[in-house]
Amino acid sequence: MHGEPFLGSAEMAAGRLTRHRLRTHFRRLYKDVYVAPDVELTAAVRARAAWLSLGDGVTLAGVSAAALHGTKWLDARLPAEVVRSDRNRQGGIIVHSYDLRADEVVRVSGISATTPARTAFDLGRRLPATTAIPLLDALLNATRLTPADVLAVADARPGARGVRLLTSHLGLVDGGAESPQETRLRLILVNAGLPRPETQIEFRDGRGRVRVRVDMGWREWKVAVEYDGVQRWLDARQRSWDIERVALLEESGWTVIRVSAEMLARPDALIHRVVAKLRAAGCPI
Repeated sequence: MHGEPFLGSAEMAAGRLTRHRLRTHFRRLYKDVYVAPDVELTAAVRARAAWLSLGDGVTLAGVSAAALHGTKWLDARLPAEVVRSDRNRQGGIIVHSYDLRADEVVRVSGISATTPARTAFDLGRRLPATTAIPLLDALLNATRLTPADVLAVADARPGARGVRLLTSHLGLVDGGAESPQETRLRLILVNAGLPRPETQIEFRDGRGRVRVRVDMGWREWKVAVEYDGVQRWLDARQRSWDIERVALLEESGWTVIRVSAEMLARPDALIHRVVAKLRAAGCPI
């Protein structure tokens, strides 16, 4: 019952909790909103808690709207974000006074939030590239939104602040990224002047079923780049499949470059390795 944020006043009015038990056995997030102490405090939990605290007259926005739309890898320490007509606020909640059109708001599980496109528009026009691009990658991955959808919001709001920054970000966004590390890896490659890699390249069997998929690469030169996250090495079955998967790709004439977290910290060495493999495969760089 208390696996989600709840209104303390409602629980006391229903006789399910006393004031003493509420204050001693539950964690207060915002005014009148509590969670059980064992509930993981994610961005989505913060978003729902903020909406409960402020009432149905608010619309979740920014990171909170992104969380409601299923975006992964969000920093749970960030404050909740809402849009409301007045600027009254409380600690831990950022209040925006955006002018929202009716088609820029949607209900998700009964909660009002900015649409994925409007959410991306707001995030992309006010955050620096290092923060915005991984966040936008994750939002696009969760919602199947496209950069064109976000640009349509910008086109409907000529002269809006931050649109130039947003447009710059969208030129580097790719919803195929399945982790912030994959985004970082792709940006290292692109910022080094290499051809933009295709993400989530699929290889199908004779029946059309996806047999193998790689993080990113270039079909023309049969070069793939894979980020080796720690989870791949902690899971024995996943580790065995990764070894077999690379062998299958190499049998098909592909070169696979595996990148660790340590290598991400040495971008020059990483670029040198990728350039060498691309040149050997015939890429004119």
